[in-house]
Formats: sequence, C-alpha cells, structure tokens
Amino acid sequence: MRVSISEFTTLGASFDEDLVAYRAAGVEGIGVCEIKLGEGAAERLRESGLHATFCVPAVPSILPLPLMEGPDAPEERVDALCASVSRLAELEPVCVLFLTGPVGDREDARAVVREGIRAIAAAGRAADVRVALEPFHPTQANIFSFVHTIPDALELIDGEDVAIILDTWHVTDPAAIEPYVEQIVGVHVADRREPTRSHFDRVLPGDGVLDLAAVLRTLDDAGYDGWYEVEIFSDNGAFGDAFPDSLWDVAPGELARRARESLERVWEQR
Repeated sequence: MRVSISEFTTLGASFDEDLVAYRAAGVEGIGVCEIKLGEGAAERLRESGLHATFCVPAVPSILPLPLMEGPDAPEERVDALCASVSRLAELEPVCVLFLTGPVGDREDARAVVREGIRAIAAAGRAADVRVALEPFHPTQANIFSFVHTIPDALELIDGEDVAIILDTWHVTDPAAIEPYVEQIVGVHVADRREPTRSHFDRVLPGDGVLDLAAVLRTLDDAGYDGWYEVEIFSDNGAFGDAFPDSLWDVAPGELARRARESLERVWEQR
C-alpha cells in the first residue's frame, strides 16, 4: 500500500512544514493544496523525496462554493482551474482533482459543468497530467457538489479523459465501488463520526463508524494499486466551529504519524 496525506489534514501548517511532518511520519506521498504553495515548491518537493499525489487547485470547483472565496462566474472558475492544472503539472502529480460545486439557483448547472469538464480535460491533455472528478456525499450537495455517485460522475464526464477520485467519506458502499475500480485514479480515506457535527468533522481511519476495511478489501480484490491518501477535515474554528477535540489542533508531525498508523491498521483488517 502506498500511503499519502492530504495537506488539508494539517490545514494550519505550511507546505514546508507538511513536507517535514509527512516525511518524518514515514509516508511517501503528499496531497498538495495549491493555496499552500510558493516559489520553488517543485524543487523543495523533489528534495523532500515525497511524491505529489492528488493536487487540489486554489479554485477547486466549476460552480462557486459558498464556504470558499473565488470567482462567481463559472467561466472564470474554469479558466482558473485550467491554469492550476498547468501549474500543478510541474509537480508531476498522480492527478489534479476538481469538483462540480453546488447547483445553487442555476437551472443549467449540469450543462455548465459538462462544458467545464471538457475544458479541464483538454487542459490535462495539454499539460500531460491526469485530471479527476470527485463525487461527494449527498449531505454536502448545497456546499460542495451535486454529484454523489460514481455513475453520475461518469455520466457527466461523458467519455472525456477524466478519472474518478474516490473518497471513502463520500462513497462508502463496496457494491457501489467495485464495478468502477478501473476508473478510480486515487482514494481519499477518512472515517465518519456519528453524529457528524458539521461538514468539517471527520475522524481518522478506524476511529468512526464506516467499514473501511470492506472498502479497501473491495479495491484491493478488484486490482486497484494506486495511492491511499488520508484526508481529514476537523474544524478548529477555521470554518466556524471550534471543536474541542479538533484534529487540526494536533501538531502536524503527530497527526501525520497517527494518520499513517490508522490507515495501516485498517489495511491489515481488510
């Protein structure tokens, strides 16, 4: 198993701090957040020995996100996404991911997203980097994405050269995953708290109510041999809820170590 950690997991740390923390934790990959990058990032990444896995653009969605800043016009957002694909390609990542955004009050949301997907796919081909669409849990339809299943994502992709990012927090049923493993380029791993207190309230693998071992077993049995990346959102006030047990308040090195160990335990249970 190849293990990576998304920089969202250690939201308050810088890119350089993440490089140090993840390397010390014994993982091989880093899921890069473009908002953390500065000059010379590609060189520092190479020096660290870590591999860029699933990169998140500064403007990550085609339609606006209520909880994140960015342009309102989908055309401007797609232009920003395509520019990010080109910039992030320098890191030689596994893929650059994106999401649809919520429908909002648009009656033409699906048509707008289809057009955006075509442009993003073209940007990926031009930069020689994979791009991937991520389905989201239905409870997050109004803030992140109206695409909740892999078949729905593939219907929107409509034959374009766009892969799927699977997130175990969003799509958890092995039967809904197994038929589409060949389309999956990467896997985000997180567990679900019950009850979940906000949109930013995940827990480490094995610490929640999901049967992650069954998901990993399904992927493994179906031949998936890509990266598994721990991605945690755990609000410490950054998005309005300062949970007293927020994982974002844990030191980056400690949290990175716990992330790796928790994923490895679930992997052994599969």
